[in-house]
Amino acid sequence: MFEAIRKHSKIVMFLLFLLVIPSFVLVGINSNYFSEKSPVVARVDGQKITQADWDNAHRTETDRIRAQSPNVDPKLLDTPQARYATLERLVRDRVFAAAAQSAHLVTSDARLARSLQEIPAIASLKRADGSLDAEAYRALVGAQGLTPEGFEANVRRELSLNQVMGGVIGSTFATDTATRLAFDSLYQRREIQVVNFNAADFAKQVNPSDADIEAFYKANASRFQQPEQASVEYVVLDLDSVKAGIRVNEDDLRTYYKENLTRLAAKEERRASHILINASKDAPAAEREKAKARAEELLAQVRKAPASFADVAKKSSQDTGSASAGGDLNFFGRGAMVKPFEDAVFTMKKGDISDVVESDFGYHIILLTDIKTPRQPTFEELRASLEAELKQQQAQRKFAEVAETFTNTVYEQPDSLKPVADSLKLKIQTATGVTRAPAAGATGPLANPKLIEALFASDSLEGKRNTSAIEVGPSQLAAGRIAAYSPARTLPLEEVSARARTLFVQEKALELARKEAESKKAAWSSNASAVSGLSAAVTVSRDQSQSQPRAVVDAALRVAPDSLPGWAVADLGAQGFALVKVLRIVPREAADPQQAAQQRQQLQQWWTTAEGYAYYEMLKERFKVQIKPARPQAAAL
Repeated sequence: MFEAIRKHSKIVMFLLFLLVIPSFVLVGINSNYFSEKSPVVARVDGQKITQADWDNAHRTETDRIRAQSPNVDPKLLDTPQARYATLERLVRDRVFAAAAQSAHLVTSDARLARSLQEIPAIASLKRADGSLDAEAYRALVGAQGLTPEGFEANVRRELSLNQVMGGVIGSTFATDTATRLAFDSLYQRREIQVVNFNAADFAKQVNPSDADIEAFYKANASRFQQPEQASVEYVVLDLDSVKAGIRVNEDDLRTYYKENLTRLAAKEERRASHILINASKDAPAAEREKAKARAEELLAQVRKAPASFADVAKKSSQDTGSASAGGDLNFFGRGAMVKPFEDAVFTMKKGDISDVVESDFGYHIILLTDIKTPRQPTFEELRASLEAELKQQQAQRKFAEVAETFTNTVYEQPDSLKPVADSLKLKIQTATGVTRAPAAGATGPLANPKLIEALFASDSLEGKRNTSAIEVGPSQLAAGRIAAYSPARTLPLEEVSARARTLFVQEKALELARKEAESKKAAWSSNASAVSGLSAAVTVSRDQSQSQPRAVVDAALRVAPDSLPGWAVADLGAQGFALVKVLRIVPREAADPQQAAQQRQQLQQWWTTAEGYAYYEMLKERFKVQIKPARPQAAAL
């Protein structure tokens, strides 16, 4: 039977075509025909948002960000937090669309046209008669993968959605009184005194036994873990390694010297004097003609008596900077003067007087008084620099070819880096204690996250195989392999006993410092005469800490105003604790008019954000928003 099918395969395919295609025509192709139904991840106003909708939206958002920022790490765009943010944006757009439809918010053709004209890229397409260059407009929106109709539909939709929040955001305001009250509270000033209870002062009271250390070690085993580590080998291909294998031909070097002598030699300089008759390029034509005629008169005068050039310049030149020196401009090289002036000077011979030269400044009569021609350096004088330049150029041209060999060799001979090192005369470098995250302050290839990630990939880690060639810098490739690997493990107590003892003492000393601060707080709150050791009073606020730790300022501001003077304990971390006495609230100085205006604007922005968020949350309730996936936890720093 199968033999018959093979012999008549074309006939069988034709029959299948006749049977299958009509069924699609009559029944239609269901969107889920070739795949399972996409699960629902959210609902807005009864409308579903599926996993496919979410994936497509995130793909579009990722493509947009990568187009704007090509160097962004793709991994940052595919984190759970980034994907969830896309879902929230998708839900927000659906909420605004539902609100716009419910409120019958539409964008008129006139409003659309006005908005399009406000887009700089489109406004620049206007012709002189005010009409729009339709072909250029089509090309502009086509670069975004849209037709003009599709682009305008998107803009119309965005304008309609913006109306949903526009009324709320545009109606917020802040009064002077509200601003003053808000900033008086935010930057409230309090007079305080402080006494510190440093943990180090209590350490001598802690004398742990071996049993204490062992119990602490067992209770805190995670703090004594050694992360997974690897010893690695790696090779680097860069321009320097390519240059090392280049030998410059003597004939090529001499040819390069001849071709670049003009560039490498010192520049010729010329000395000239001039007579200038001012006439700016924006001056009326009649004024410029008059100035030109005057310059022609002076030209005839100095050509008749060249020795009088300096005297004529002193009397008639309108260049106040050089007239007093007889028009002398001293020596200058190319690029120092305006182009018409320079072009004239560098075509003249010594002693020549030019025709009238027109520039943006007016009309010049030029006398070339001297030429300074520098000595040309010899080949031997430039040999070292020429060889370095030529090697660099040849290395840049050869790098792509060598890079391909490097890439192919580390892939085709994956069990060792020796073949690629021998082939390209590279040095195999080693490193120990390499972890999945580049070490702080690391430099070179092992500071590159892509190479580290490739080293700890399963193929490299389990098979001890070479990584692929990784670009770790401009014109720089690297490949590596794991030579030895140590998985994460809890270090035995024998190795970390000293560290365990130090940590134990630190924790117990901190606890003693906290208890002492709490004890003094209780005692001094009820007996003011027992207070001792407090610092001199200082006035602090959120914007003026007076060198006090942030924890001290925060603790002082948490004390209730109606209980002053009052006490608070501030946690200073590993340093210990501080006991803070809050004496009184100190009135803030009145803000100057400019500062008050800035504060009012800032408060209005805060109100705008808060009211916009509250209104959006109300819309989410109104349109019964449901988001099924849980918000992912923020990544640990």
